[in-house]
Amino acid sequence: MSDVHEPEHQAAQDVRQARFGALPDRVAFEDMVQETPALPANQAVDSYDPDGVGVRFSCLAADLGL
Repeated sequence: MSDVHEPEHQAAQDVRQARFGALPDRVAFEDMVQETPALPANQAVDSYDPDGVGVRFSCLAADLGL
């Protein structure tokens, strides 16, 4: 069973190859990842202050005691 359109397919393949060439090389995952060290914890900002919660939290229902 030979394909009657084989020369047309070969010609189309040759045109694609001439126009686009080969695919670029694959990029390794290691080349796509950039690792940076984490910043040290800021204890002044990250510490919990129970008296300071009211400054950041505002709710009318809580203010009215509902």
